[in-house]
Amino acid sequence: MTVYLVGAGPGAPDLLTCRAADLLRRAEVVVYDRPSMADILALAPPGAELHCVGKSRGTPALPQNEVNELLVRLGQSGKDIVRLKAGDAFVVSRGGEEAIALVEAGVPLEIVPGISAAIAAPALAGIPVLVRQQASTLTVIAGNDDPEYRQNIDWSAVARLGGTTVILTGRAALRRIADTLLAEGMAADTPVALISAAGRDRQVTRRGTLGELPDPRLAPPVTAIIGAVAALDLLAGRTGIDAHP
Repeated sequence: MTVYLVGAGPGAPDLLTCRAADLLRRAEVVVYDRPSMADILALAPPGAELHCVGKSRGTPALPQNEVNELLVRLGQSGKDIVRLKAGDAFVVSRGGEEAIALVEAGVPLEIVPGISAAIAAPALAGIPVLVRQQASTLTVIAGNDDPEYRQNIDWSAVARLGGTTVILTGRAALRRIADTLLAEGMAADTPVALISAAGRDRQVTRRGTLGELPDPRLAPPVTAIIGAVAALDLLAGRTGIDAHP
């Protein structure tokens, strides 16, 4: 009886860790967030019990407290449960909340790290998030389009720090975030790249600047990269830097 909190990586089944794939192949129950995880869910046994707790065909996502309760209840059933989370369960995710609920309920828990979209999506688009000639810091922000949430972020510090900023789950809030960073002094010509559906056949990358954003109307999930490295495209041979200063 264990709940395995599994990071599913950026979305492609072949980017799962070996441990994640092994657990899915013998899972009795899988709790997942997105219908777009279908290719990964196909690894589960045909008889596995599946629970989608995210938005699905007009159905709203299950409130987080109810997801926690579901996991506790399933975890107490005596079965092995895979809780599948996009990217890494503890990076811009509510996996931490779920883990706390399970521990407090006395349910055995194992954490299986995954590759976060914060580093996977840029890499798949030919963008290194850290390259010492241009960026030595990486800031990862959950782009929740909730005014109260955004007020808890020190945007002035983000603008001053520079380096590379990655915005996850922030497609709807991107214009507001850009305006805030501009107001805090970040340059309008700061490069921006938007990566849609990273690691999938339909992956798309659009580039622009903080002042002239790329069109954010892209298929989710969308990862936004802000900073000098967003102008790079190593897959197309565009480096834009002197690699040997």
